[in-house]
Amino acid sequence: MIKVKRIGAALGAEIRGLDLSADPVSKDDATALIDALHDHLVVVIRGPILTPDDLLRCGELKVHPVFPHLEGYPPIVVIENHGKQYAVNEHWHSDVMFSPTPPAYTLLHALEVPAVGGATQFSNQYLAYDGLSNALKSTIAELNGIKTGAGAARLAGNDAADAPEAIHPVVRTHPDTGRKSLFAYRAFTTQLDRCSEEDSRSILEALFAESCRYEYTWRHQWQNNDLVIWDNRCVLHYAIHDHGDRTRLLHRCTVTSKAHAEQD
Repeated sequence: MIKVKRIGAALGAEIRGLDLSADPVSKDDATALIDALHDHLVVVIRGPILTPDDLLRCGELKVHPVFPHLEGYPPIVVIENHGKQYAVNEHWHSDVMFSPTPPAYTLLHALEVPAVGGATQFSNQYLAYDGLSNALKSTIAELNGIKTGAGAARLAGNDAADAPEAIHPVVRTHPDTGRKSLFAYRAFTTQLDRCSEEDSRSILEALFAESCRYEYTWRHQWQNNDLVIWDNRCVLHYAIHDHGDRTRLLHRCTVTSKAHAEQD
């Protein structure tokens, strides 16, 4: 029987009794998982031993447009420690938001992680939007942000000129919950449309500061075989690199959503 326990004040829950290695996962279990994601935004499943093939059964997966994949498994990206100077996810972001159709969910499975350090922080973007003044909400209501993958391309050793770019609303309405959230983050959002460069910079700085206020966040300390799933449409994450050269190896995949794409 599935049990969901809240473990973070702003977001985050632990799920017990859910077997994602089952083929197929039951409809009731899948519904319970989605309901938990809608309620808590990030869920942790402790201890499942999942193969790449298990991950491939978790939905319609996207292939990352920049980073290389696990050999034989195009939708799965290998996350591993190459030293702090090569840390590519040590910033607040939503996965692949520079894609014309950003993913709905991310699944991150820990194969081997440090006993201490290497945590991931998450931030609730429903709360970030709710925390804005009414005047700022009115200002950004109809604005779009230009998102670019140039920075990610450079970190991956690719030509930034060939990086994907997309335009998305700064305020997004979740297709399932109907709630509004921020969708503008420092890592990828470079400009607001219909704004001068000066106004764009001023507004974005206010949004960037609001998006990661401490009271909107929760930190997950990884254990081997943890599976963490979160909703990219309303959650930011930040991989903390404080573990030196210790091994940190995870498999990552993202699940697409037609409803997510259609709202743009």
